[in-house]
Amino acid sequence: MLCNTIYLREGDENVRLCTYVCKYEGDMCVRPRDAVLVLPGGGYEFLSEREAEPVAKKFLAAGYNAFVLYYSIGKYAKYPRPLVDVSMAICHIRENAEKYNINPDRIFVCGFSAGGHLSAAIGTLWDRDYAKASPDMPFGMNKPRGVIVSYPVISMGKYTHESSRRTIIGDGADAEMWEKECSLELQVGENTVPAFIWQTQNDDCVSVQNSMMYAQALIDHNIPVELHIYPKGPHGASVVMEETAQANPASLDPHIGGWVKAALEWLQIT
Repeated sequence: MLCNTIYLREGDENVRLCTYVCKYEGDMCVRPRDAVLVLPGGGYEFLSEREAEPVAKKFLAAGYNAFVLYYSIGKYAKYPRPLVDVSMAICHIRENAEKYNINPDRIFVCGFSAGGHLSAAIGTLWDRDYAKASPDMPFGMNKPRGVIVSYPVISMGKYTHESSRRTIIGDGADAEMWEKECSLELQVGENTVPAFIWQTQNDDCVSVQNSMMYAQALIDHNIPVELHIYPKGPHGASVVMEETAQANPASLDPHIGGWVKAALEWLQIT
């Protein structure tokens, strides 16, 4: 397996891409895999390890080559910087498709909580000038095939996750503009990519209304969407396994864990 770390921003070792790629040598011949880029959550203040490598390994075991992006957080998280990080990661993966044995037309993004906001953001805002990986980036080079959006922050309005909103928008002169741009339910358009969305109804950290508003916006614009609302379960369930449960039995509910199988099926038809 090819496990490398790529630093995407010169002089910044915090923004890095970790690869989980099957490497075929000798007499093995395997067709290119689809790719999944994983974006951990953490309210744009930290990055949850529970939503990083364990998720990548799930996709790797299911036949995907996986990548984890450690994007800009904390004082560096003001938009659009984290979004540009994702564009840089997608461009790197696409430019190195042969090296990573992936299909460059089938790069998906899977994000959790604040990472869910970021995955929905790249799926919705990829065509904006401020989302470019570089000024001369070819149009569409940063476009994912689809996004998996897990218990996401979506809106910067009534149902927002306040600390995430405060971190990425701040109180500068352009705060009002970014509040609108980062309210993704307001930004869906004809270029938005398909989405798989899941959350629990009683999520006590991020209101389930976020998932519902994004799904409704996609429906209103005839963008394919699959939405799963599970009746109960905690925020941050990740891939629902002992290593990610933080000793919380509710995070081991196999019914919630069904999202993984459902998402893998969705990937096959998208």
